[in-house]
This record gives sequence, C-alpha cells and structure tokens, in this order.
Amino acid sequence: MYQEFFGFNELPFSIVPNSRFLFLSQRHKEAMTYLQSGLGDGGGFAMLTGEVGTGKTTVAKAMIAQLPESTIAGFILNPTFSERELLESICDEFSVEYREQASLKQLSKALQDYLISQDKQGKQVLLVIDEAQHLAPDVLEQLRLLTNLETEQRKLLKVLLVGQPELQQKLQLPQLRQLAQRITARYHILPLNPQEVAQYIRFRLEKAGGSPDLFPASACRWIAKHTHSIPRLINLVCDAALKSAYQSSETHVSFDNVKQATAQIMSFQSTIYQDTTSPMSSAVWLKPATNFILGGVCSVALWLCWPLIAQPILEQRMPLPSLPTPITHQVIPAPVKKALEQSSDREQAMNTLFSVWGYQASVADMMCQNDHPSQLQCSSASGDWAQLAKRNLPVVLELDMNGMKRYAVLYHLNGQQADLLLEGQRYQLATQWLEPYWKGQYFIAWHHQFTRTLKLGMQGQDVRMLNHKLAGLLKVPDVDSTEFDQALQKKVALFQNWQKMTEDGVAGERTLQKIEMMSQHNAPQLKESRHEK
Repeated sequence: MYQEFFGFNELPFSIVPNSRFLFLSQRHKEAMTYLQSGLGDGGGFAMLTGEVGTGKTTVAKAMIAQLPESTIAGFILNPTFSERELLESICDEFSVEYREQASLKQLSKALQDYLISQDKQGKQVLLVIDEAQHLAPDVLEQLRLLTNLETEQRKLLKVLLVGQPELQQKLQLPQLRQLAQRITARYHILPLNPQEVAQYIRFRLEKAGGSPDLFPASACRWIAKHTHSIPRLINLVCDAALKSAYQSSETHVSFDNVKQATAQIMSFQSTIYQDTTSPMSSAVWLKPATNFILGGVCSVALWLCWPLIAQPILEQRMPLPSLPTPITHQVIPAPVKKALEQSSDREQAMNTLFSVWGYQASVADMMCQNDHPSQLQCSSASGDWAQLAKRNLPVVLELDMNGMKRYAVLYHLNGQQADLLLEGQRYQLATQWLEPYWKGQYFIAWHHQFTRTLKLGMQGQDVRMLNHKLAGLLKVPDVDSTEFDQALQKKVALFQNWQKMTEDGVAGERTLQKIEMMSQHNAPQLKESRHEK
C-alpha cells in the first residue's frame, strides 16, 4: 500500500523472516559466540531462550549459516510430539530410513547407526529444536537418552533447544535434572536497547531501499519504550506508522503517526506489554513484596530497567513490572523506615535483585550459592557510594537497623538520590538518610560467562571471548583468535597488574570474575536515567 509512495523495493517491516533483513545486535552476536562455544567443546546440549519476538530463531539460523561444512544441521519447528513422533521427525530431518510403525528402540537404533556413520566420515550432527518449551518432560528425557552416544572427545549428536522462558522453568523439574546438568551453554536473549532500536529501524528502511531518516529520533525512542524494544513489535508499530503517514500523504513519519500506531498495535498485545501507569494497574505495587516477586513480574519496562537483550543464564528470565512514579521525600519517611525494618529476608531481597535482571532465581541463587551451573552469579562485597556508582549495577544493600540486618535493593543511584525497591514499592530518597544504616556491605550479581580456567595453549570460543573482552577493557586491538597464545597471556598479566592482582598470566576464577564484572554490556544500570530524553 505504501511501498511505492515511500520508494521501497519491498516492505521494510514485514514480520515474515527474511535473511536480507538480518540485524544482529551485540547481544545476538554474543549469543551465537556463547552457543558455539558450548556446543564446540564436547558438550551435548545448549539452550537459547527469550521472550516472544526477540529474535531467537534468527540467532539460531544465523549460527547454523556459519557452521563449517563438517557439521550437518537439522531444524525442527513447533514440536508437540510424543516420544516416538520426536524420533520419527529427527529421522525425517536427517533422511534416516525406518520401518513404518517402528518402535522407540528401532528408531533409536536407526538414529544411532546414522550418527556413528557420520562420525566415521568426520561429520558432526547438530539438531536445533525451536519452540522447545512445548516438549513434554518425557520427550525431553528421550532426547537426552539419544545423546548418550559419544566418543571419548565428544557427543555424536548435539542439540540446541530454542524456546520461551517457560523452557528454563520446565528444566527445573526433578525428572529433568539429568538433562539440565548436561546443558553446557545457556543464553537468554533480551530485547534491543534504545540505541539499537533506532539502528534497527534505520537498517530495515535502508535494506528496503528507502530513506533511513523516515522516523525522527523522538519517534524511535517512543517505539523503544512502548514496544519494550522487541523486534517483532517494532516491526508491527513501524508498519502501522508508515500506513498512517501514507494515508495522510506525509512524506515522513511524524511523532503523531507513531503514537497513533503504537496505541493501535499495543492495545491488542498480551497484558504483560500493556502500560501499567494507570491507577488500577499501579495497585500491584501496593501489595507485599512476595506478590511483586512471584505474581507481579509480568510487564516489562525495558527502557527503564535494562534487561534488554541477553546473556546466557540458567534459570528463567522474567520481565520486570513497569515502575510507578517514585515516592520522593526530603527526609526518610515513616513508611520507608517501616518497610526497611520489615525487610529482614535476604533471600527475598536477592530474588528481587534477580528480577531486576529479568531473571527468576532458584533457591540456590537466592542463597547466593555459586556452586551450581548458572549464568548469573552473585557475591558479597564492601565499598562506598562511589564504588557502587563505578560498578553501575543494582545491588542489595545490607543495612543495620538497631543491630538487626535488613536488606534493600538499590535500583538506581543518581548523584545523591537513591531508588530503593522495598515491600513492593519503589522509593526515592537522599543517600545521606541511608548512611546511618549502611556500613558498606552489599550483594552484587553479574553475568557469568566463563566456565573454566583459561591459560597458555588452550583453545576454544571462550578464548576468543576473553580476547574480545580484554581488548575492550585494555583499549588494545581486538584479536579474533580461539588460541590462548603468548600475546593473550601478556594481556591477562597486564590486566592483573592493572587490577593489583597476582600477575601470573593465567585467567583463573578471580581474574575472570573481575573481567566479567568490568565488561557487563546491556545489564541493568544503576545510573541509568529514569526519564525519556
């Protein structure tokens, strides 16, 4: 309808997948690198999760396109199979012959024979299952059994599970604990950040042959906020805005076009995407903190609280509710003090902190136990306001209220103003009113990406990631290498010297933790502005 009017060669915001419109954000690229690393080092399973429309399938297909010729990849969509139907579908995908009405044993044997024959030819077989959250537990267990076939170096079948956040929750079921333990790489992909939304819109306009400046910057920020930066919703709103501009014979998309299109599109979306600023919707913030954590984590204000795109994780990333207008006081008010006095549950505070990351914590996470596979790690630390501002990550403050420990999530820190999440509400108050209660102790969470010590002579995608991160931190040229050579050893030693650590050139647990914490991209930011500019 508007294609010729705006001079497009094709529709720029069609939601039909098209490889020409492949836009890989930094987080999409990180997801590919991390998954390739997990699948490339002998692992059998990897998992990619994300909300609807965030580009999970795009990442999976882009990763497959980059696989070497020695890898044979199969792709299964929308699986709602029984155990036998799953095995039949896998056989069909890889052209493995089997008898009609074959038993599970016969199908498994046919697949095993195929995998062994491919291994003898130097081939690696990868199976990608999209919408894997629909797989029943017994079907997932059958899949695990299929991956038992292995050599001393690697699994003969590698599996990438792609699905919505419910998949992570499903893998926490007791009967699937063996499968959960076999997943060597987990990545939860979050939406774009506001800058990437503008880049995404310009990219698609240019790819379609149109002007990249059809949408003003203010409109892009509006779209980022109200679509929660989810690519599929961005496409729908931009398409509707172009139609509105065309109908008005406007050669550029106006801010009013975008506001009208946003209202039109978002009114038909799931309630988790609805604006929660009305008096009725904001009532959820008056409920106890348990409701905020367990029941209220439903509407994403991604432009505010930045789990926007993502990193590999173990448990489910959940959208954070839109935040109400903060309650501001010049002195610490009685309701805040009362809420602080009642916040004695550290695990509950940690759960709230993980929710800020868009992450549903397990019991071990809430207890800050890092001895289990999890992408988000946490630890206790001590410091001052300046150190917190430098780290720029939300934390749980440990407060001393009349000799009793109390816990509050420090959500934002802007100059001398602090935003706290307490008892399901958000409060803003001067940091000076917290100083009598805070002695510098806090708990911090961060994205955990490295799963082993890295040193001279080792190889892998995690070595490439280490090269990339050190290049950014040390401001030196990036080296695209998967080999831990002497040059990388010197960079590790330089970093250790810079951070006043033991200078041995080995990227051990403490060194990697430091690197991770200093290179958190698109994480929830402590100093992020609360208002649209």
